[in-house]
Amino acid sequence: MSMYPSLEDMTVDKMARAQVTNSHPVAAPAMAASAPAGAVVTEITYPALYPSLGDMGLAVPEHMVQDHMRAVAQYAPQGQAVAVPVQASSGTALSTMVAPITGSREVGVMRSEIKQGIREVVLCKNTKGKCGLAVKSISKGVFVAFVYKDSPAAMAGLRFGDQILQINGETMAGYSTDKATKVLAKAAPERIAIAVRDRPFERTITMQKDSGNHIGFVYRKGKIEKIVKDSSAARNGILVDHYLVEVNGQNVVGLSVSNRVLQCVTFC
Repeated sequence: MSMYPSLEDMTVDKMARAQVTNSHPVAAPAMAASAPAGAVVTEITYPALYPSLGDMGLAVPEHMVQDHMRAVAQYAPQGQAVAVPVQASSGTALSTMVAPITGSREVGVMRSEIKQGIREVVLCKNTKGKCGLAVKSISKGVFVAFVYKDSPAAMAGLRFGDQILQINGETMAGYSTDKATKVLAKAAPERIAIAVRDRPFERTITMQKDSGNHIGFVYRKGKIEKIVKDSSAARNGILVDHYLVEVNGQNVVGLSVSNRVLQCVTFC
C-alpha cells in the first residue's frame, strides 16, 4: 500500500499510473539502447493528466508531471502500474512515500516527520549552566514547552511538544513541572541523557498552495478557525480548533501573523 504526503500527491500519482497503463509507452532509454548507429531517437512525451489539475486549483509544472510519469513507466515496464517511493533515508516513514508534487527531498517534510518509538538525546549545559529548554507537566507526563534557539537542547534535536520519558535514567511519569525542572538543574553539565518520544499530541499535515498562493485555512492567535471549501487544507484533513505549532519544521508558537508565520508558510 502506497503512502503520500498529501491528497494531491496521491491524486497525481494515481492519474499518472492510469495513463501510463492505458497508453503502454515504450521507455525512451530502451529505444536508445537498441537503436542502430546514426539513428535519431525522439524522447517520449506523455499526454496531459486527466482530469486537469486545474480542477484542484493546482499550478503544477508540466515537467514535474512528465518526470513522474516516466518514473512510473520505468517501474512498470509491462503495463502494471506501481508506486514510485520517495528516495529518503532508510528506516523512516518517508522512505515509502510517493510525492510527485511535494518532491522526494522536501526539507520541510523531513523536518516535520514525527517518528514512532523512543530515541535518546544526549546534551550538555552551556557556559551559563543552562540546557536551553523549558518543560511542562501535562496529564502526568513531562513535555518540552520551549526550546531556545542555538541552545544545547536545540542542537541535540529536542522540539516543542516532545515527551520526556527519562532524564539520566530517572522516569518522569507523574513529575510536576517544578520537580522535572529541578532534575534538569541538578544534572551534571557534561552529559545529560534524555529519553524522548516525538510529539505525541501533534500530527503532521502536508498541503499544497493553489495557483492563487493560498492553502485554505484561516487562523487567529495560532488557532485554526475556518477552512476554505475545496482547498488543499480541506482535502488533507485540517480541523478547526486545532493549533498551528510548526511550519516546515520551524516552531511558530507565539508568532504573529504579520510577523514570521506567513513568511514560513510555503506548504503546511
